[in-house]
Amino acid sequence: MNKKITADKVSWGIIGVGDVCEVKSAPAMQQIRHSEVVAVMRRNEEKVKDYAHRHNVSKWYTDADALIADPEINAIYIATPPDSHATYVIKAAQAGKPVYVEKPMARTVEECDQMIQACDAAGVPLYVAYYRRRLPNFEKVKSLIEDGIIGDVRFVKLELYKSVDPDILTNITTSMPVNWRIDPVVSGGGYFFDLASHQLDFLDYIFGPIKSVYGFAGNQAGSYKAADSIHGSWEFANGIYGSGSWCFTVDTGANKDEMSIMGSKGSIHMSFFGEPIVTVHSSDAKHETFSFELPKHIQQPLIQTVVDDLLGVGACPSLGKSARRTNWVMGELTKSYYASV
Repeated sequence: MNKKITADKVSWGIIGVGDVCEVKSAPAMQQIRHSEVVAVMRRNEEKVKDYAHRHNVSKWYTDADALIADPEINAIYIATPPDSHATYVIKAAQAGKPVYVEKPMARTVEECDQMIQACDAAGVPLYVAYYRRRLPNFEKVKSLIEDGIIGDVRFVKLELYKSVDPDILTNITTSMPVNWRIDPVVSGGGYFFDLASHQLDFLDYIFGPIKSVYGFAGNQAGSYKAADSIHGSWEFANGIYGSGSWCFTVDTGANKDEMSIMGSKGSIHMSFFGEPIVTVHSSDAKHETFSFELPKHIQQPLIQTVVDDLLGVGACPSLGKSARRTNWVMGELTKSYYASV
């Protein structure tokens, strides 16, 4: 494999050191061999200085352009909300630096295309933080399917129902959303884009691309501007069918998070955001339950593949081109709502 950087170490610059960088991602970049965080950026000077001090990062910036231009940095991690992903990815690519960007990749397929085109033109790789592609519980599901434990897969069903958290709703004093995820201008499509992107990307990973989609989306509760109820069905290119139902304003007693994969000889069931447990029912294995321990820094296994890919000793399974497909599916499922608002 060819190296994607000329150095023998990945020297990261991080744009947007918010909550995701506290435990999930950035600390792993300090622990992986031949990887280090050189500098971090956040517009709030007090907060970025505090982050750099607590995480032993030697340099900090309040200007993203200055961080991207830093000659000591040879790879960029973009951990901002989705509305700025395209802008920063394009700037990093033009500076000749590989990019690891948070999910969802962008707000729209059009923005994804701009990001891919910029990285292709600059000859730099674009990785996306769909880290479930390397977590052990999800890898187990993939191997069970490949081993034919449930026979030929017929269809997959996603169900995600969550009650609304009052703390994320609009601030009455400022009329601004407390949480960017419920503002479609920033997030692209509410909690659906934030959470369902993980689910749909994983289905792309194990079953391949989806070729056709049909969905309904709406705002039933009126608690915020983003769609809060999404329902749809799709067909994978290999002929497997799928359906999904998401609602983010149900009663607390109706909360649910389950994926069911049905096959000719059994079924697989698991949660995406709950306990790392995989349950299998099959005519051969009868009933089996597998439990897993997840890493403290949840993105570390995927980030390891990014570092390996950049150093020419491995390959990363989550790239811009696959992440674009997930954005396309989400856009198709929600276009009936966002085309009218």
